[in-house]
Amino acid sequence: MSQFNVLNRYLFTDAHARGELVQLSSSFESIIKNHNYPAGVEKLLGELLSATCLLTATLKFEGDITVQLQGDGPIGYMSVNGNNNQQMRGIAKIADVAEASEANGLKALIGKGTMIITIRPNAGEAYQGVVALDADDLAGCLAHYFDVSEQIPTKVWLFNDENSKQVAGALVQLLPDGDGSADNKAKQESDFEHLCQLTNTIKSEEIFSLEAEALLYRLYHQEKVNIFEPQSVSYQCGCSADKCLAAISQIEPSEIKSILAEQGKISMTCDYCVTTYDFDELSLQSFISKVNH
Repeated sequence: MSQFNVLNRYLFTDAHARGELVQLSSSFESIIKNHNYPAGVEKLLGELLSATCLLTATLKFEGDITVQLQGDGPIGYMSVNGNNNQQMRGIAKIADVAEASEANGLKALIGKGTMIITIRPNAGEAYQGVVALDADDLAGCLAHYFDVSEQIPTKVWLFNDENSKQVAGALVQLLPDGDGSADNKAKQESDFEHLCQLTNTIKSEEIFSLEAEALLYRLYHQEKVNIFEPQSVSYQCGCSADKCLAAISQIEPSEIKSILAEQGKISMTCDYCVTTYDFDELSLQSFISKVNH
């Protein structure tokens, strides 16, 4: 199995269009390994991870991004958090385990719902976009987001290999060049459709086995493609003992003493990676001592 954890961006120099290709293996495995999700949930979370990588790469910002699905289905919500450095983590909260175990696909798992995209740049105002999950699959919903919020024709493909725990995605997006003439617009739309037809020939076995350059050559060998430097995608949970202690510091000292008296320790478990942090009386002494002042 190829250990892909990389995102490639490229320009079609003669077609006023751009593309992206993301291929993920161990980064996705790290997200799911401690959760024992049902197969359908795992598949959708993999699609959401690929979709978030593609979306993050199209947006020019430095900071954090969260893409969340929520609805009235057996999954309460599903979320992938990341940043412009393609450091990602993800989680699914299951509302009905029995139903989720039998369900497969966006509609069956999320039901009637929305996709919420939140961007928190390091500088400037936070932005939130909300899109109804009206399309049949997540790829269609992401394309709809670009159509509504950015008014940019975009096509998305998402792939999942349940056996090898690999996920992948591709994106083609039109880049208008400023010439608003009818002839030029017609050519742009024709170029876009042509590139979408070529991209539509990607086979799962190719995207999970071929290096990006080989796959792009197979798809677009008659086009002029300028490939940028690849960007690595990694799993990063972000939890730590220090963050847990910061949360505990917000608890009343008397309540901390009460929990320690009853349980002998305070334990906190990260929802994302399921790491448990234990704190005994000695490690919490500075918080307890506040009760005497």
